[in-house]
Amino acid sequence: MKRLNPLFDTDSYKVSQFAQYPFGTTKIYSYFESRLGEGFEKIVFFGLQYIIKNTLLQKITHADVDFAKQFFNAHMGVFNEEGWRYIVDTHNGYLPLQIKAVPEGTVLKRGNVLITIESTDPNVPWLPQYIETIIVRNWSMINVATISYNMKLILLKAYELSSDESAKDAVLFKLHDFGSRGAYSQEAAGIGGMGHLVNFMGSDTVASILYAQDTYNTNDMLAYSIPATEHSSITSWGQNGEKSAFENMIKTYGGKTPFLAMVADSYDLEYAVKQIIGVELKDLIINCGSTVVVRPDSGVPKESVLKCLKWLSDAFGYTVNSKGYKVLPSCVRVIQGDGITMESLPDLVQFITGAGYSIDNVAFGMGGGLLAKHDRDTFRFAQKCSYIEIDGVGSEVRKIPKTDMTKASKGGKLKLVLEDGEYITVKDDGKDGRVDQLQVVYYFNAKYGHTEPLFNKTTFQEIRQRTGTW
Repeated sequence: MKRLNPLFDTDSYKVSQFAQYPFGTTKIYSYFESRLGEGFEKIVFFGLQYIIKNTLLQKITHADVDFAKQFFNAHMGVFNEEGWRYIVDTHNGYLPLQIKAVPEGTVLKRGNVLITIESTDPNVPWLPQYIETIIVRNWSMINVATISYNMKLILLKAYELSSDESAKDAVLFKLHDFGSRGAYSQEAAGIGGMGHLVNFMGSDTVASILYAQDTYNTNDMLAYSIPATEHSSITSWGQNGEKSAFENMIKTYGGKTPFLAMVADSYDLEYAVKQIIGVELKDLIINCGSTVVVRPDSGVPKESVLKCLKWLSDAFGYTVNSKGYKVLPSCVRVIQGDGITMESLPDLVQFITGAGYSIDNVAFGMGGGLLAKHDRDTFRFAQKCSYIEIDGVGSEVRKIPKTDMTKASKGGKLKLVLEDGEYITVKDDGKDGRVDQLQVVYYFNAKYGHTEPLFNKTTFQEIRQRTGTW
């Protein structure tokens, strides 16, 4: 099925809302935010460019309106044919809107305005809320970028505590995206995985790299991976052939790639690490020219990782760095890819360093915890109308529910300004002279001579730099 254009990419009930606003309404203005609540204090804004490029820039045609008329009248008995014909005839099928947003990659506290949307043609003022469904889906990309960013902060602190390596460089490959198979669809994997690439350069989600290259117009390789076994490529040799499977992997890729990874829990993790890797293949590993990364994939993560570190230390030795932490020789490392979430990773990192091992020794793979185990309510995303003009006269609009004041919305037109280095949201009433940090990313009104929407793009490199962790 082809991608739906904005006419169809909405919630059914919104089709009826064009007739629900006060008579004489000429403008609707809405905003999008991550409301205050539990969890991380700050979020990383990311992903709007994908939504604009792939959905909002699609032209609507009279053929679309013909089909929509048939579909929605059958579906719910309502359709705004006049409004959509007007958009096709007057605006060549593009949405007459202005969308402003904080630059992608910006890190800011929750509770601030992230996006504003307003109609630019008084004949179709209902458009900002019609596309709410599209805009609010930005949550998924922001979620992953935010989770990944906060995990990066944890790992950066661990490097500063326990490593002699340059934290900003070394951390880039310490959290790997293993989430593709746990995502709802290819698009979910692609757009979610892009959020991880904002912070790290390790990923097995191929779709995320291709989606990011397309969305941000680059041919740069934004993430990397390594040769790695899975259980099938070990167990196909039989239990008595586990050593042969490991040996084949090392001889096939050793010296050809900087790293190679081998899952070691197919049968007996302790035997595989202590005996096969630590004794029988020790010399081969030392001399193979690559770092062999051992992957325990079952058991309690803290126990499995610490045991592997101890067994590898006993077999290959270790040095103590200037900060007093143990570092394995460069020929062996450990990766933990099972059970990693935004809750478990900080505890596991602390456990490893608390046991006297540098974070140099371990990398992590994050699957469902990165791309799937969160939703729109994790960071409480919402779009709300905050301003309306009726017969050209503007007034504030607010939601103030007594049953849950945490859902109270903002009123009036809004701007995002800097105060003492922090972003804060204020009313855009002409009285605050500070520069609005929200930038126009989409603008269109054919009545002003535009033939296609203004679409202000950013680059992936700019996004990464804005996070302040590169």
